[in-house]
Amino acid sequence: MKKLMGILLAASMVFSLAACGSTADTAASSAAGTTATAEGSSNNQAPDVKVGAIILGDETEGYSAAHINGIKEAAAELGMSDDQIVWKYKIAEGGVTADAAEDLVGQGCNLIISNSYGHQTYMEEEAEKYPDINFVAMTGDFAAISDLDNFYNAFTAVYQSRYVSGVVAGMKVKELVESGTLTPETQPDSFTADGKVKIGYVGAYNYAEVVSGYTAFFLGVQSVYPDVQMEVMYTNSWFDIDKEGAAAEALIANGAVIIGQHADSTGAPAATQKLKDSGKICYSIGYNIDMLDTAPTAALTSATNVWKVYYKELFEGAQAGNIPQDWCKGYEDGAVAITDLGPEVADGTAEKVAEVEAALKDGSLHVFDTSKFTVDGAEVTTAPIDLTYYDFSTGSPVAVYQGETKEAISDGYFHEGELRAAPTFALRIDGIIEDADPVA
Repeated sequence: MKKLMGILLAASMVFSLAACGSTADTAASSAAGTTATAEGSSNNQAPDVKVGAIILGDETEGYSAAHINGIKEAAAELGMSDDQIVWKYKIAEGGVTADAAEDLVGQGCNLIISNSYGHQTYMEEEAEKYPDINFVAMTGDFAAISDLDNFYNAFTAVYQSRYVSGVVAGMKVKELVESGTLTPETQPDSFTADGKVKIGYVGAYNYAEVVSGYTAFFLGVQSVYPDVQMEVMYTNSWFDIDKEGAAAEALIANGAVIIGQHADSTGAPAATQKLKDSGKICYSIGYNIDMLDTAPTAALTSATNVWKVYYKELFEGAQAGNIPQDWCKGYEDGAVAITDLGPEVADGTAEKVAEVEAALKDGSLHVFDTSKFTVDGAEVTTAPIDLTYYDFSTGSPVAVYQGETKEAISDGYFHEGELRAAPTFALRIDGIIEDADPVA
């Protein structure tokens, strides 16, 4: 999901989700963007709901593709017909969001969805104008405090699948070290002065969603191989193949042997594969989609969302009149996953993944267990989260919607995705280095 750069949330308030594409055919166009009807539906029409989908990207971007496919799969399972979904592709963050929503209202849509964070404020304006129509701003964060009964937010517990992808990476690091393939003598640049293995992460922005995700990934790695240090480089973009590739190359040049990512393109996996082919020891953990076509031997897996789970519940809820607010589900409900394992994962990885996924499903494993990390050398016992929505577009924070301040840590772990759907974990834990300047 993407962000509107003019409106940012404060440290533990700014959350988003990267966004990207679809495989649907274009049927018509309007000034607000491309319009198309759904594909692959059955003829058993589900009554009462007509969906308008405002999508930031198209099939060329993994995040939007995941949303589009999720909508189509949910619609097909519920027997919705083609004319019950109207698509708006490549709708940028800004006033065109409102234009697209207006057009969808005019076409009779009574449930309008947007998939990018920067769409949220415009969706809220439209929800206020049309109280009889439901609006869902995916990856948003202030619907619950907006006092609008027809405005909703949703997110997945993708931090869980990032943790599992980190476990896959940790298994590979452990294998490389224990086999003698990776040693301080043969690969001195891949170790810190105190003997920790270097890994890297390409992040879009330094917002809480990205921080939550890369921290979960790091903790997953550490759960298998504790002696690692991770460097994070930002691109200040959700989709920039060149910048993401350049960040991966820079991280590998600094010694990183694993490159994770929270960005939408194939740039980082492609760069990792190129350097691996040149003789470097380096592997990729992707996001949104299977990266094996791009990095056939470097890709280990990708963290991904299974959006069908949410959209099916949303469509059923819209028909029944009980749309869930701040929906956030993970492994227990099949809403997140990792993609197929690559050919060079470590022996035993599939079995380890199954073990970890089972623990996440039954609740015996919590990703942000406070006994597993420190901040400035100390265990964290409290993390009050201000749920107020702030407008930073003028340079000074203005509280648009006043929210409560709630404690996120209890029972020994940080309760991500429970205070609201959008991520709130923004702690900078020990072992992770953020580069001060984004990739040029």
